[in-house]
Amino acid sequence: MADEEKRSLEQKFSRLEDSLAKLEDDKLPLDQAFALYQEGMKLLKECNEEIDRVEKQVLLLREDGSTDVFEGTTGVQE
Repeated sequence: MADEEKRSLEQKFSRLEDSLAKLEDDKLPLDQAFALYQEGMKLLKECNEEIDRVEKQVLLLREDGSTDVFEGTTGVQE
């Protein structure tokens, strides 16, 4: 597993913030700006995938203390 994949979600968001700060520098060469943009898009995708994965693992706690896996329903009853 690559080091990038081992980073926590918080570390990825921190890296995204650092990249954004660098991209705001109008003296940044275009090739470096593009490389930061590409890295940022990759990190954003990884963050979204991790958030989606965690959301699918959310458990609903019943009144009796048992749990059910959250199915991600829309809340609309048929």
